[in-house]
Amino acid sequence: MRILVTGHKGYVGTTMVSKLLDQGYDIIGLDNDLYNEKNSENLIHVPYLKKDIRDIESSDLRGFDGVIHLAALSNDPLGNFNPKLTYSINYYASYKLAKLAKKVGVQRFLYASSCSVYGAANGDMMSEESKTNPVTPYAISKVRSEKSISKLATQKFSPTFMRPATAYGASRMIRSDLVLNNLVGWAYITGKIWMKSDGTPWRPLVHIEDFSRAFIAVLNASRDLVHNQIFNVGTTEENYQMRELAEIVEEIVPGSRIEYAKNAGPDNRNYRADCSKLAKTLQEFKPKWNARLGAKQLYDEIKKSGLTTIEEFEGPPYNRIAQIKQYISTGRLDSTLHWIS
Repeated sequence: MRILVTGHKGYVGTTMVSKLLDQGYDIIGLDNDLYNEKNSENLIHVPYLKKDIRDIESSDLRGFDGVIHLAALSNDPLGNFNPKLTYSINYYASYKLAKLAKKVGVQRFLYASSCSVYGAANGDMMSEESKTNPVTPYAISKVRSEKSISKLATQKFSPTFMRPATAYGASRMIRSDLVLNNLVGWAYITGKIWMKSDGTPWRPLVHIEDFSRAFIAVLNASRDLVHNQIFNVGTTEENYQMRELAEIVEEIVPGSRIEYAKNAGPDNRNYRADCSKLAKTLQEFKPKWNARLGAKQLYDEIKKSGLTTIEEFEGPPYNRIAQIKQYISTGRLDSTLHWIS
């Protein structure tokens, strides 16, 4: 199968491409190169289109059997930066991509949604049948995309909607703005495991390698099993309260201690994910990671990275919103997040 992977140079995309190549897929990427400038030597190089997802054309999509759509403004802080842009990129461009893919005969379309669509769920266990309750522009954009793209499904065009849990793990394009990655980085660099909430909110977690394995299992699956279906991506056992994650990090990183920010309160994003549908439907999917193993991997990688200050760890390119703000302030990006020649 010839597969287009959008956002193939990103935190998840670099791992996804590696796993797909191992499986023998013919991969072409699409990326606008926002985040790889500092770490380009770490990338697996595949042919790609350097293009903003908003500028995609029919001709870009001809000849592909499937599309894995990862490209997006990729978390809540970035989504909150400019909600109008978030909807433009994460919703309108995603819907346009799916329509054009259908038009030119692409058969399989895997959309990277998010478990954040469950939002304010009071810590309840949420399945794919549960009502969504998004509380941020990022999560709202994902719900809108799912609903619109689902309506495009036909016998010849088969979308599948993947709702990954909160990602973590070492990557060729490491990020600091994900909860477990951030806790480990703070613990190693400062000795503090810095808690910005009161530790009570629940989050489901998934390692980026397991994230990638789930997408590959869908590609390998019979169309009838996955056609126009939604899957929570992760394992049901990997739901944690924030304080549990902090305690794991405290055990892994020598000399670290948990500290709570002043006036740290509960986070209204509070949900657990039931991932049993994925396990039952796609028995090829065999997750290999848990948060403890991931924290150890992150600790080892951050030690090797040479990062020594929080300012660097939480700055560009490791923090997505910091990278965007730097490019705008230095005149490299315009206010719509297009490159300035």
